[in-house]
Amino acid sequence: MVSDVTHIRLSPSRVSEFNNCPRLYKYRVIEQLPEPPSIDAERGTLIHTILEDLFDLSPDKRTHEVAISMAPQRWQSQVAEKPELAALVLNEKEWLDRVASLLQNYFTLEKPETFEATHREMHLEQDLSEHVYLHGYVDRIDVAPTGQVRIVDYKSGKSPKPGWEEKALFQLRVYALLYWRLHGVIPALLVLHYLGDARSVKSSPTEKELLSTEKKLLQIADEIVDAIERDHFPPKASRLCDWCFFKTICPAHN
Repeated sequence: MVSDVTHIRLSPSRVSEFNNCPRLYKYRVIEQLPEPPSIDAERGTLIHTILEDLFDLSPDKRTHEVAISMAPQRWQSQVAEKPELAALVLNEKEWLDRVASLLQNYFTLEKPETFEATHREMHLEQDLSEHVYLHGYVDRIDVAPTGQVRIVDYKSGKSPKPGWEEKALFQLRVYALLYWRLHGVIPALLVLHYLGDARSVKSSPTEKELLSTEKKLLQIADEIVDAIERDHFPPKASRLCDWCFFKTICPAHN
């Protein structure tokens, strides 16, 4: 049992893990149990790398064809860093065809030749309180000549079903909160691009929403501290369990 918790590190992914299943949070964050790579996560990483690199090119070269041409080399670099990934992809052509399809969907959502991405993979961090450190990596932040700010995040999966958009937007509201606290500007637009079905979820955050997000984060931090001090991380069974690597050791399934 841990009796003295002085500092909590929060990120949108850690908040999501704790909310979805405190037991998963314990396995990943407290015990830091190893997990095999996820094929879906690695595909998302490849897509993110290509879209990040795309904005290094001149506007006339930011095309679907150029993006697709990047995929084989970027994938080989990914495999070189994690050789175990090679065993996950049994048919490289099918793998790259799927990547090409997701990239095609991106180009139906945006025209990257028409604007400049001010920041890519930007790390935002801030102490919310003496005991809570908040941080996150933002896929893209666009700052218009007018000073308006747009925060964009790419998702390689499908968009949420009606009614679940608010939960999906929480991540970007965390980023918006961080940007506001650091720069004194509330982003004008938050955009989630879902490449799985070529749909976007958008929101214009208000000061009230961001203050509510901050309050929620501090509440979750208190809940995590309490869970650590009591060593109480109950499993929360859901459909997500079918994709959880730790299902075989989770008390909810044993």
